[in-house]
Parts: sequence; C-alpha cells; structure tokens
Amino acid sequence: MASKLKAAVAGANGYAGMTAVNLLAQHPGVELAQLTSRSYAGKPYAEVYPLLGLSGEFLAEPAAGEVDVVFSCLPHNVGAGKAAAWLEAGARVIDMSADFRLHDSALYPTWYRQPHPQPDLLAKAVLGLPELHESELKDAALVAVPGCYSTAAILALAPAVSAGLVGSDIVVDAKSGVSGSGRSPGIGVHFSEVNESLSAYAIEGHRHLPEVIQELSALTSPLAGEVGAQRRVGSAAPAITFVPHLVPMTRGILATCYFDLKGSLDELKDAYREFYSGQPFTKVVDKTPATKQTSHSNLCLVNVAAQGRKAVITSALDNLIKGASGQGVECFNIAFGFERTTALDGPMQWP
Repeated sequence: MASKLKAAVAGANGYAGMTAVNLLAQHPGVELAQLTSRSYAGKPYAEVYPLLGLSGEFLAEPAAGEVDVVFSCLPHNVGAGKAAAWLEAGARVIDMSADFRLHDSALYPTWYRQPHPQPDLLAKAVLGLPELHESELKDAALVAVPGCYSTAAILALAPAVSAGLVGSDIVVDAKSGVSGSGRSPGIGVHFSEVNESLSAYAIEGHRHLPEVIQELSALTSPLAGEVGAQRRVGSAAPAITFVPHLVPMTRGILATCYFDLKGSLDELKDAYREFYSGQPFTKVVDKTPATKQTSHSNLCLVNVAAQGRKAVITSALDNLIKGASGQGVECFNIAFGFERTTALDGPMQWP
C-alpha cells in the first residue's frame, strides 16, 4: 500500500487509547492523523506521550471525514452515540468499549444500565475476535472488540464447546490486574485498597458474562458456520458461572475454567490443537501459563489439563493488548488487508 491510512484515536488519554497509540505509532501503514481527548484538547501530544516524538495537539472530537478509521477508546455508553456519524462520514470504526459487543439490544439496560442509543447499528457490528470471526472482519465497517475477561474466557472454552466435549455447567475463575478498571481514579483501585489484597467482585454477574454466553452459544448453533474444530451440531450451550477477581498487579488476566469432560483428555487436547492451528496469537502450551509470559504482547496462551473427569483449562493474556487495543489493531490489520501480525510482533518481555 503506497500511502498510509489515516487513523484517529478517540479517548487517546486512557489506558486503551494510550496502548492503541503506542501500537499504531509502530505500524508502517498508519499515519496517526488525529488524537482526541476532551480533557487534553488543545494540549500537545507530548503531555501524554513524551517518548513517541509525535507532533500535534489533541482535538476534542475526531473529524471522521478526514480519516480512514476511528479507534474509539471512549467509555461505555459514550461512543455509541457518535459511531453512526463517524460511519456516515466514511470512516470505519474499531470500538474498544462494550457499546456494540452484544447482538441483543434488550440486554443493554440489564448490563449497562441504559437502553442502547443506536440499536440499529448492533446488526452491523462484528465482534473483534479474529480466532472466531476473521472472515467477517475483512469487510466490517464497525468492529466491536470484546472485553478482556471475555477474550480470555472465550478463547479458553471455544474449542471444547465447538467439539461437544463439555459435559456439565462451566465455572470460570478469572483474575485481572488493576489496569482493567481504566485510568480514572476511584476508591476500588486506590493503591492502599488493592495492594497486598485479593478480592472477588461482581458476584451477581459481570458485564462480560453475556459476551461469553453469546459467543459460546453461537458455537453450538446448527446455523453457525464452521469455526475451527468439528462441531457437534445442535448441542445445547452450557450454563456458565463467571467470577472475576482483582489482583494487585498492573496488567494481565488469568482465567481458569472447569467443566466435566466428555471423551478423553487426549481428544480434548486434539480439539484445541486443531482449533488454534495456524493462529498467530493464540497458542496451546504444555505448561500452565503465567500472566507475565504474555505481558506487553498480543498472545493468549492456553493450557489443557484435567483432574480426573474434570477438565481444567487455563488461559493468560495481557488485558491491555490481546484483551483490548492489541486485538483492535489485529482486527484493523484484517479489515484493511495488512498481515495480521503487523505492529504486533515485537520482542517478548520476560521476565
């Protein structure tokens, strides 16, 4: 591609926005044309990005008619009202919030406390999980990047559900670093509240749960297209209990998933290897992964094991990269015809 695509990042001063900017600054096919932030409008980029050498000033809002793509890193319930105008101006939109992840508009009042402001757009949105939706992403004008917990849980469970090897309800025990709560200060992420402490939250139901149910249910539908391993068509979607925990670390997610196993452990392992064969970022590993192994990378590492007849699947990822902006850039690459790994294949940082 001779000329670079022009990108705007809306909400460029939050963690997702900052991560997107840092990744896109390394992308050979992207010009960072606009960075927006209401709180930083009129201020130089260097106030947020002193090391990138970017010239320019923050705008209050994107001028979508002047760019090819808008990466929307705005808070939930904020970007939904703006996306239609961006699309009408000719830009494609990659949304990092939850505003377009759920297909059913009736779910938004339950999980996000207000009706969806643009329900007509939900049918146009493609969930930005390339391992399941790569073919749809190629023509998507509106991409809804899934949540960090959702990504970890779906990638941990999709091969087993798709292959019909889940014989019971599923329990997902997930733990996240504090950056998953965003950059805005609050009592729940205050240092003295979270340091040297571990706690569960959203016991009554976390807002990422309906995303997991939606995607795993689709894998059991006889109307859904083939994805990865061969599917047992018509099997019922399993019930899911999902409990998140806050861990006193900056970044990372570890999800441990339990269910009764149908078939053998070898069959289960084969299903995962087949499902993720050729995938550049989701890797089946022989040892239970640690979050540090995925830190600052777009990797999701998955281990398949069992205790007797109980399957134990663990997945680890960086909540700001594969769980947010890295996956957004991965979707951008697919949508605009770049190699899927462009700007995402930097060296690993271990330890």
